[in-house]
Amino acid sequence: MKNKTIYSILFALCLIGFWIIRNFYTPDTYSNPESSNEASVSEVFLPSSTTGDIVRHEHYMLSYSEPFEQAEWVFYELKKSHLTYDDRKRPYFIEDPEVRTKSADWRNYRGSGYDRGHLCPAGDRRFSEYAYSETFYTSNISPQDRDFNAGIWNRLEQQVRRWCKTYGDLIVITGGVLEEGLEEIGDEDVDVPKTFYKIVLQKSSNKAVAFLMPNTESQEPLSKFLVPIDSIEELTGIDFFQRQTTEWQQEVESRVDVSGWKF
Repeated sequence: MKNKTIYSILFALCLIGFWIIRNFYTPDTYSNPESSNEASVSEVFLPSSTTGDIVRHEHYMLSYSEPFEQAEWVFYELKKSHLTYDDRKRPYFIEDPEVRTKSADWRNYRGSGYDRGHLCPAGDRRFSEYAYSETFYTSNISPQDRDFNAGIWNRLEQQVRRWCKTYGDLIVITGGVLEEGLEEIGDEDVDVPKTFYKIVLQKSSNKAVAFLMPNTESQEPLSKFLVPIDSIEELTGIDFFQRQTTEWQQEVESRVDVSGWKF
């Protein structure tokens, strides 16, 4: 009887310990041995945050939405110097230690049928091992249809890299449209966006294009999904270029202008 009581207590302690680790353990962070402690992301074009939970990593920034367990936007700069084909070993997805409410565990995606879709693409951060690894924080992923992730979304990411090679440094802002009533996956109820957006700005000319795409594969040309930035702001409640003048925003955000963009 005494042994049964001891075993019961030990079993209960193990369960409690597992629960504490599952809910409160802060994972290791990816570290940069050559860090200058200076972020390589300019905040001049930083969007507004509807959550107030802005996370600053060295090579991208994000606004985390705890109710939806993912970023409402990820913001980064893509420079010509970033365009490399260096082969990098894919690291593990780990929770983001900078998200105060704890970013969703990658296991929420397991068996869901959805990809862990990068928002800041790992392919845009091959120029250093640390920058590449940084994109594997779970705050930088969102549930994406597999064919969408490998198909038209991937083609758009490749197009952005071609634009960077042609036009120079770009600002990129991307995320899923987070709204009530979405499908949820995993124990932490990670929401599955029905649509994703990507906004691309040429720093040299202030020319911008914006895309709004259903979370499903399509063989339509990328130009089919062009929309005014204003329309994405209406859907998301985000002011994407809040620090620019009203005149600047009216000129850039109110219409679709593909002059200066080669598709």
